[in-house]
Amino acid sequence: MASGKEDRIIHVLAVDDEEPFRRLLQKELSRKGFTVDTASRGDEALLKLRENAYDVVLLDILMPGIDGLSVMKELGPDPAAPPVIVITGKATVGTAVEAMKSGAYDYLTKPYKLDELEIVIHRAVEVKRLRYRTTVVEQELVRKEEGSEFIGESPALTEVKTLINRVAPTDSTVLITGESGTGKELVANMIWRLSSRGSRPFIPLNCATFTEALMESELFGHVKGAFTGAHQNRYGIVEAADGGTLFLDEIGEIPLSLQAKLLRFLDSGEFRRVGGNRTLKADVRVIAATNKDLDARVRAGTFREDLFYRLKVFALVVPPLRQRKEDVRALTEFFVARYSGRLAKRVTGLDAESLRRLEEHSWPGNVRELENAIERAVILSDSETVRITDLSLPGRSGAHPMQGDTSAMLQEMEATHIRKVLEETGWNQTRASNALGINRKTLYLKMKKYGLGSR
Repeated sequence: MASGKEDRIIHVLAVDDEEPFRRLLQKELSRKGFTVDTASRGDEALLKLRENAYDVVLLDILMPGIDGLSVMKELGPDPAAPPVIVITGKATVGTAVEAMKSGAYDYLTKPYKLDELEIVIHRAVEVKRLRYRTTVVEQELVRKEEGSEFIGESPALTEVKTLINRVAPTDSTVLITGESGTGKELVANMIWRLSSRGSRPFIPLNCATFTEALMESELFGHVKGAFTGAHQNRYGIVEAADGGTLFLDEIGEIPLSLQAKLLRFLDSGEFRRVGGNRTLKADVRVIAATNKDLDARVRAGTFREDLFYRLKVFALVVPPLRQRKEDVRALTEFFVARYSGRLAKRVTGLDAESLRRLEEHSWPGNVRELENAIERAVILSDSETVRITDLSLPGRSGAHPMQGDTSAMLQEMEATHIRKVLEETGWNQTRASNALGINRKTLYLKMKKYGLGSR
């Protein structure tokens, strides 16, 4: 896909019943670097707006048949409709006020100055982009992982960092594989931060959190009436990520029925909202991740081979923690500092026996398991140093006599607290994850663990 630069071509639809004026607009704006399409009537304009993606509409008010005000009222309910700049030679205070009430971005009268029109077009397009990104960010965005770098300097991790630095400046699609809990989202985050799109949106989507019916809507959006419950038009996250990076976590869970549409988007940047017939376009870099064996899924016929190879332009494997044992000490120190701060406890480190036990453990749950173990240990610690009795790892001696009961009790307390926060935030997972101080993916995993569904 394109590089996400700010100087992308702006597509303009000029609507006016006077042919000389349409020709003049097309000639002048084309010389300024815009691409211009024209329509002579309101109904023709609405048809073109349904079939094509425009960045801005230049609209006359007084036209035979469907006039400009009617066109704006038709576009009004669609949050993704392009901004409208009214240009008319028959201006009155009343028509100007009515046009602005109907949603026009600005109002110019003939004769206009070309330089002024060019400035207004650029402003209208930029305001529209900012508005829809802000709306989607407020409602849908998953919060970024805390921290922006891997902790540790093991050879396995150093190799991963080298690959990240090489692929980040490109716009290539990246497929990140690795076991659960290794930090695949952190890799995606690092690639985004080091890329030319680092100042643009980074939007994660966990493909396992949605039903097949809702997945396409979440990705590409939907139009009003597309399905039961679709009461209004809705953006997909590809539009929110325009110019930025889209991270598709657990890509192996994407429904087979949606894979062809995702492939088309990867190849061309084009997509359609559910229930819509207008082809839209977004400039997005895609990074995907999975802990599944996609080769096996391709052989089983549950994952398209062409999509697999399209995603695998640059493959990056995140090593499990058991292959980077040299990093356990640094990770432990990092998590102790994090949770002693969060829990307002004065825990500064681990004793030698505890650290040795952590370095010997196989860590089937990888870094996530280590983080959880340290969080529990900090909670249980009654001194400045975590002792072996504070750890709850399988196969160790010296366990707390009530360790099993304590662990169950802590989990019950955590589940109760999460449910309380979800209820207070109206089961809005983004707001709840912010209140809990965790990312949305972690919240989803905890809700799944404790069987917490919406009301």
